[in-house]
Amino acid sequence: MNYLVAVLDDRIQAEAAYSALEKDGLPMDKVSILGRGYKSADEYGLIDPNEQAGKQAKGMAVWLVPFGFAAGLLFNSITKLDTFPWAGALGNQLIGGVLGAIGGAMGSFFIGGGVGLVVGSGDALPYRNRLNAGKYIVVVKGSDALTRKATSILRQFEPENLQGYFDASDV
Repeated sequence: MNYLVAVLDDRIQAEAAYSALEKDGLPMDKVSILGRGYKSADEYGLIDPNEQAGKQAKGMAVWLVPFGFAAGLLFNSITKLDTFPWAGALGNQLIGGVLGAIGGAMGSFFIGGGVGLVVGSGDALPYRNRLNAGKYIVVVKGSDALTRKATSILRQFEPENLQGYFDASDV
C-alpha cells in the first residue's frame, strides 16, 4: 500500500486540494484530511511516539533487568568485594545483583525509552508537530498509480512537504 502525505499551511488550502482530488476522480474513501475540524493524528492511526517509547522500554526491561541482576551477582562473586561487611558474602552478592538489576532498569528506561522516542516514531512525530502548529495534512492511500496521480494534483498547491511512503505490512 502506498501513502502520499502533503502538509498544507491552512484549512482553505487543504480543502481546495481535497476538492481538486475529488474533481479529478480519485476515490474519496482513499483521501483524508488531518487537522483541526478533521481527523486527528490518533484517529488516523499515526503512532504516538511516547507510547512506542514506553513499549520499547518495557520490552528491553524484560531482558535487561534479569541480565543486570545476574551480571551484578557474578561480578560481586568474582571480585569478592566486601562493600557491606554487615551483609556477609551472600548478602554482598545479592546487593550486587540488585544494583545490577537497577542498572538494567535504568538502561531500558534511558536507551529503550529515549532512543525509542527519537527513532521509533519515524516521521509520525514531525507530522504530529505540524498538526499541533495548526497545519493540515492531506493523505492519499492507494496503489502506486493512484498516488502518482495525486502527486501531480497536490504539487499545484505548493505543499510545505510532499512525501510518499510504501507500507510493506499492508501487502
